[in-house]
Amino acid sequence: MGTSDRKTMRVAFQGEPGAFSEAAAIQLLGDTITTVPRATFDAAFAAIAERTADAILAPVENSLAGSVVRVFDLLVQSGLAIVSETILPIEMQLIAAPGASLVDIRSVASHPMALAQCERLFAAHPQWKRVPAEDTAGSVREVLARGDKSCAAIAGRRAAEYYKGVILAESIQDDAENFTRFVLLLPENKAAAWLSADARKVSLAMRLAHRPGALLASLEPFAKHAVNLLKIESRPIHGRPWEYQFFMDVEASDVARLDQALSEARSATSELRVLGRYVAASR
Repeated sequence: MGTSDRKTMRVAFQGEPGAFSEAAAIQLLGDTITTVPRATFDAAFAAIAERTADAILAPVENSLAGSVVRVFDLLVQSGLAIVSETILPIEMQLIAAPGASLVDIRSVASHPMALAQCERLFAAHPQWKRVPAEDTAGSVREVLARGDKSCAAIAGRRAAEYYKGVILAESIQDDAENFTRFVLLLPENKAAAWLSADARKVSLAMRLAHRPGALLASLEPFAKHAVNLLKIESRPIHGRPWEYQFFMDVEASDVARLDQALSEARSATSELRVLGRYVAASR
């Protein structure tokens, strides 16, 4: 895929138009791409096989809520690879129908995670009812379609602009240091075209032999070759109760050190799969 093709690629994401994932896709690839909204993560991951998208943009981690576990499960099952990442600041806005004001509001809808990240707003307005919704942008669409000035929604600025709502309160999230990391996924046979000399961050999944010291043996090569371990967490292996695989992000200043560490780690594990090598995003 050439540079010009990347500017016009079709990118699937979970959510409705105006979602944070759509904003992240445009932040990463530019506003000439075609975004393809899908209702669920499963539907988004199926979009390439269905020939409705060329790539997938998926959230993998939020700085407050942690990993998006369904995305990791689908990634392992898929034949897709991470080729790029971007980090989006998550700024929540209180959005309502034109003509509405704060004194009119009686209920606020959004994704449960978004509602939970705006506790100070609800503490200041204890009379407001929280209404859980499937996603943030969808809650704005529904509020605007209803036209009820007593209803508001919490979502990003892009959703307010897309559905032509008014922002009654800006940046209402409790924690200003709220970020989500998104990754761009392509079929493995197309990932090589995205690889650059600056790609020194690797995401991988590994399974260990059931013997004492197996985790230490798998991690030792990274320490030995000065490869920085950015993240490690375990997830159950589906269909194999009480067995786990580890997801890791590592980064090195030197590609040769990274390759050597991966080679040695592979020999110390029962299975090691590189999920992608890419350039680390700056916050």
